[in-house]
Amino acid sequence: MTTNKKFSLLFLGKADDNDCIRALEFCQQNFARVTHCLGKWGDPLPDDIRRWKGDYIISYLSRWVVPEELLSRAKKAAINFHPASPEYPGIGCNNFALYENAKEYGVTCHHMASKVDTGGIIAVKRFPVYPEDDVASLLKRTYENQIALFFEITQLMAAGKDLPVASEKWTRPPFTRKQFNELFKVTPDMSKEEITRRLRAISYEHWQPYIEIEGFRFEYKPEKTQGAQS
Repeated sequence: MTTNKKFSLLFLGKADDNDCIRALEFCQQNFARVTHCLGKWGDPLPDDIRRWKGDYIISYLSRWVVPEELLSRAKKAAINFHPASPEYPGIGCNNFALYENAKEYGVTCHHMASKVDTGGIIAVKRFPVYPEDDVASLLKRTYENQIALFFEITQLMAAGKDLPVASEKWTRPPFTRKQFNELFKVTPDMSKEEITRRLRAISYEHWQPYIEIEGFRFEYKPEKTQGAQS
C-alpha cells in the first residue's frame, strides 16, 4: 500500500508484545507523524501523551483507559481494537466466553468513548469456539484475528478513507474487575459442571482458580500449566 502520509497518529499499546510492535511499525511506515507509548498494567500515562494533539488515536491492547480530554484531541477518530466480540465488553472477555460455553467469539474495532467498550462499532471479525478450546488456544486465535483486523482498518485510515459503520451493537455492560475476580472462586457447594466451567475459563499458567471453604482460601495447583495470559 502506498499513501502520501498526511495524517498524524498516537499509538497506545502493550509493552513487550510482538503484535503491538508489528502494529506500531505499520503505523510508522504509513502515517506522517506517529507518537507512541507502550506500557504495562499500572504504568502512568505520561504527561506529554496526555497533551498530544493530532488526527487519529489507536489503542491496541493498551493498558490505559484513555482520558476523555485526550480522546477529544483526535481530529478524525480515536479507535480501539478490543480482543473480543461485542457480546464480551470489558475485562476477562475470553474467560467469560469459555465460562458461558460460547460457540462463537471474535474481535471488535470501535470508536473510543469516555466509558470503556461502549463506543460505536466499526467492524467485527468472528470465528468459532471449539469444545476443546482453553484459554491458551482461544487467545491465540483471538490475537491472530485482531492483528488481521488492525491491518484492514488502519489501511483505510492511512489512505484517508471513511471508516466503516457496523450494524452490530454492544450487547451488555462491560464486565468488571470484580466480576472477573469472582470467576476464580470455587466453593464446595458448586456442582461438578460449574467447577468444570470455571477451571476451563480460568486455568492459565499462574492464573488459577482457588477453593474457598469456611473463609479459608486454598490455591488450585494443576499438574501442568499452559501458557501466559495477556
